[in-house]
Amino acid sequence: MSNPYFRFKQFTVFHDKCAMKVGTDGVLIGAWTNVQDAAHILDVGTGTGLIALMAAQRNPNAKVVAIDVDDHAVEQAIVNIKNSPFPDRITVASFAFQEFAQQNANRFDLIVTNPPYFSDSLMPSDEKRARARHSISLTLDELLHCARMCLGMNGILSIILPYGKSSELESLCKKHMYFVKRKTIVYPLPDNEPKRILTELALAPVVRTVIDSLTIEVSRHQYTDEFISLAKDFYLTL
Repeated sequence: MSNPYFRFKQFTVFHDKCAMKVGTDGVLIGAWTNVQDAAHILDVGTGTGLIALMAAQRNPNAKVVAIDVDDHAVEQAIVNIKNSPFPDRITVASFAFQEFAQQNANRFDLIVTNPPYFSDSLMPSDEKRARARHSISLTLDELLHCARMCLGMNGILSIILPYGKSSELESLCKKHMYFVKRKTIVYPLPDNEPKRILTELALAPVVRTVIDSLTIEVSRHQYTDEFISLAKDFYLTL
C-alpha cells in the first residue's frame, strides 16, 4: 500500500481519499506561480489542497479560496488545511468551476490551477480518477472562460498543462482575449522532449512575454540546481 500522506517542510498532505495523489505537477505550479502581489487567490481543482497550501506559505498576506467538484477531495483538503499552519487564510468549498464562476461576486488577483487533462487518451476505469485526470468536468475552453469571469482587471491565470496542449492553449487565449505574460517549458531530463508547460495569462496587455525552460532532473532522482531552487522551500530532502 502506498504512503497515505506526503510530508513537506511546513505541512503534511494526506491524499488517500483523493483520486489524484500529490505529484510533481502540483509542486511545480505551486512553486512557480508568482503569488507575491496576490491578496486574493483562487485554486481551481484543489484536490488535496496542495497548491492552496503552497500559495499560503509563499504569501503570508494572501487569502486563498480552494474549490473542487469532488466531495472526497474537498473533505481531504479541509483536513489537510485545518492541520496546517494556515487554516485561517484558506477556505475550501465544493464547487464545479462553472457553478462557482456564475455565483461568485468577488474578483481574484490570481487563479492557479493544475486542471484535468488527457482528454484524448484512454479513459481509466476508476470514475474519480477519470474525473480528475480528464477534461470531462471542465474543458480548457471552459476553464479560460470561467477564469475571465472571476479575475480582476489586473488578474493572472496560472496554469500547468501537458506540452502537447500548447497549441490549443494559444488558440483559446486568442478566443478569450488573454495575453501570455510568462511561460516555462518543462523537461523531465536534459535529453527528453518537453513534458509540461507552465503559463501565466493576463487580461491586460503585456509589454513582452518572458519565456524560459526548466529541467527537473540531471539523471534519475538527481534534481537540477534550478529545480532545487524552485522547490527547496517545500521538499524535505532539498
